[in-house]
Amino acid sequence: MELFYCPNASNGVFTLNEEESAHCVRVLRHKAGETVNVIDGSGTLYECELLDANPKGAACKVQTASSGFGSHPYKLTMAVCPTKNIDRYEWFAEKATEIGVDVIATVIGEHSERRVVKTERLSRLVLSATKQSLKGTLPEVPEPVSVKDFILGAPADALKLICYCFDGPKRSIPEVLREALHAREADADPDYTGNLPEICILIGPEGDFSPAEAGLAMENGWIPVTLGSSRLRTETAAMVATTMVYSVMQEISDGR
Repeated sequence: MELFYCPNASNGVFTLNEEESAHCVRVLRHKAGETVNVIDGSGTLYECELLDANPKGAACKVQTASSGFGSHPYKLTMAVCPTKNIDRYEWFAEKATEIGVDVIATVIGEHSERRVVKTERLSRLVLSATKQSLKGTLPEVPEPVSVKDFILGAPADALKLICYCFDGPKRSIPEVLREALHAREADADPDYTGNLPEICILIGPEGDFSPAEAGLAMENGWIPVTLGSSRLRTETAAMVATTMVYSVMQEISDGR
């Protein structure tokens, strides 16, 4: 399945931007009257008729709409310090999008060697990965903030986990997720839907978080977690954490 992107697809009749139009018409050689599939970035897939095969502005008309296309049963924010080699960070962003993530937040720690990230380029990579992996929701890529600001600004009701290398008691991500889910079931919340609240996971830079950053996180309800006994690179740790959430939540969802 080929996917194109237009945030205004819900309007019924819309025009793809020049980049998407060129890909549709020049590269894939779609012609007027053919059916094309378009996502709006908010979770809906639209089956459309191509009205005008203009490579600078292809016009489309919605025929059917399907919500929740390629969705996952959780909301995950991965807050990751950028790697010194930006290619490694971009690799993480692409692969995390393919697996399932809702926000890729770049955070700058006290030990970060790289302090600048081009979010416009990162957004393009994420869009490409969204379409390639057949998803309807485009992950958010906000502008970078400091680790401190992210810790203090995280949603109060989120399940907040910090992957921290220093000594001290830590738990596994699957253990924390399952416990949080069972706790919500026990609460008998009338609005309970079987899903966890938003999950936020913090991954530090090559030199890890500073003791002050880790202390601030735990003072504000962040749970220290372990990813196992191996020493992992930043981007590998971020991918392991993303995959753990995906695997546990899919297992829970499939078992319901």
